[in-house]
Amino acid sequence: MEIIRIPRIMQDTSRGHLLHSRTLGFVPTMGALHEGHMSLVKMSKQENNITAVSIYINPTQFGPSEDLARYPRQIEEDTVMLRNQDADILFLPEDTLMYPAGFSTEIDVKGLSERMCGHFRPGHFKGVATVVAKLLNIVRPARVYFGQKDFQQTVLIRRMAKDLNLDVEVVVCPTIREEDGLALSSRNAYLNRDQRSAAIVLYRALCEAADAIRSGLRSGAKIRKAMRTRLEKEMQITGIDYASVYHPDTLEDMEDLQGEMLLAGAVRMSGTRLIDNMLVTV
Repeated sequence: MEIIRIPRIMQDTSRGHLLHSRTLGFVPTMGALHEGHMSLVKMSKQENNITAVSIYINPTQFGPSEDLARYPRQIEEDTVMLRNQDADILFLPEDTLMYPAGFSTEIDVKGLSERMCGHFRPGHFKGVATVVAKLLNIVRPARVYFGQKDFQQTVLIRRMAKDLNLDVEVVVCPTIREEDGLALSSRNAYLNRDQRSAAIVLYRALCEAADAIRSGLRSGAKIRKAMRTRLEKEMQITGIDYASVYHPDTLEDMEDLQGEMLLAGAVRMSGTRLIDNMLVTV
């Protein structure tokens, strides 16, 4: 596995593969890798000649009171996992090269950035869109891979790619879960034993809402109420950012439930924020 730290070298390496007609798949991450990330690497290897993975904890997508300083960092373990998965390239850029002195450009996907998580994390998706655009320009992949757990991010990146005519296919892969249903996340490491046991309530709330819709319930308001009632019964939850049913393209709340819809929620357990979602079609 080739390890590259300088954006210009990453660009030259990608250019070389393109000149030899090799397709390149790309998995952008912030490290603390788990089986969810590995599932993206596996998919990329199936669909491309070369697979590149980036590990970069992007400071511009963290708010002033968020967990940038304590976000899990385990680069040695991550490197071993990627070698075992036969990734071809590991891109490890540094802040000074990603955001050099005088950097003053931002990408704001208006509308989508302010909904769901964006309402509670102002500026977060502006940081996400900007760094993903930079990474795509550096790596130049044919396909980029994301997990469904970060559904809002995937909608936003697809919109950005379409609006800016980026020549990349955005591939969304299924959420990988623990045996009890908890969605894999690097932030799960923050949970203590009691919080970990309680964390599956979000997945269960989504499943119960999905069952209610499949059984004939078509009121968005009633689904929202049922999800919140389920979550509020869990004592380990210290805050509910949102729990609702959304249109999967616009991320707007749905009232009359028909076609495909997104069930999604975000909860807090002390200083840890957990998100999850589920697509339902009727």
